[in-house]
Amino acid sequence: MGEAGAQAAALAARLRTRREEIEAAILTRVYSVSDPMEASDPTYTQGLRQAVATALDYGLAAIERDEERTPPVPGELLVQARLSARSGVSLDTVLRRYFAGFALLGDFMIQEAQDGGLFDGAALQQMMGGLSGILDRLVAAVSDEYSRAAPGASGSIEERRTSHVKRLLAGEFLDASELAYDFDAHHLGLVAAGPGAGEAIRELASSLDRRLLLVCPGEEIRWGWLGSGKATDPEEVQSTVARGWPAQAALAIGEPSAGLEGWRLTHRQARAALALARPGPQPAVRYGDVALLASILQDELLVRSLRQLYLKPLAAERDGGEALRQTLRAYFAAERNVSSAAAALGVNRNTVTNRLRAVEERLGRPLEACGTEIDAALRLDALKGTLLPHAAFSHG
Repeated sequence: MGEAGAQAAALAARLRTRREEIEAAILTRVYSVSDPMEASDPTYTQGLRQAVATALDYGLAAIERDEERTPPVPGELLVQARLSARSGVSLDTVLRRYFAGFALLGDFMIQEAQDGGLFDGAALQQMMGGLSGILDRLVAAVSDEYSRAAPGASGSIEERRTSHVKRLLAGEFLDASELAYDFDAHHLGLVAAGPGAGEAIRELASSLDRRLLLVCPGEEIRWGWLGSGKATDPEEVQSTVARGWPAQAALAIGEPSAGLEGWRLTHRQARAALALARPGPQPAVRYGDVALLASILQDELLVRSLRQLYLKPLAAERDGGEALRQTLRAYFAAERNVSSAAAALGVNRNTVTNRLRAVEERLGRPLEACGTEIDAALRLDALKGTLLPHAAFSHG
């Protein structure tokens, strides 16, 4: 590795020590370009956060290499480009976000290069030119993928059905007869993600003898509604799913509702719950069981604040806060009973009391004043690595 290569590697290493800060700053800048919540598909909104993280990793990896050895554009960014097109997000907005994010990364590069004394003016200018070349390559790939995914003027039958459903969800007054679904009936909203999800929902509706409305708003994402003259029990759906469901697919279930407004509500509930669904032995999650966590996960500020306020201070312990977190989980699971928590942990009551007191000292506030928030933060922390990628609890 030559001197320039060593300097580039040193710069990338310095930037990685500030990765969480950089990602947060880029997210703020990206959101300022256009509010992602304006997109009708929450999968797009959630995927945008993951796309920012992926693009940042791509940029940092590229800094360490010359332009000829720049890694290929990550597939996740191409998937997000297709999702942007299908969600009605303009290409101009997509590209402006990339330009804004990379401009901010350039600012951090300059700051770290100067603070570390890594480059003279000419070398730094050359480095910035290389970053611009990387951005050009990324923009070209994303633009091509977006153009291929953008629906045509007429669109397919499936695209028209999906567009019709999205407009109904948005509150437009439309003739829904072409959807062949009774919106005055009882509904149960379903949102599924993963290979085979569409066919699995069809089989589910058939086995339960329910009318089905099913559309495809994005790659490997399916929105479904089970319609009937009487309310469908979500527990019956979960039981049926447990007996047979694609291994790589996850399912979120809303709560039973009736009428057009109920049709919209149960769908919104299922969409929110999808963040907590994951493939595996229990692939279905019901909104009523995860309503609080599902709502928290949709609020980026709240997720980051819970971690900052209630988890980060505990990490100052010699074991990184593991014993305190374990004790708090047992304490909340025991409905805040110290003796029961001690029994569950296999320690004496005084140990639990002392650990809880240490938590209060670290946080600077009594547990009674913030127990609900700490419990939520711990539940989110326990889910990291098991959430769908777009809903991961950042843990820096």
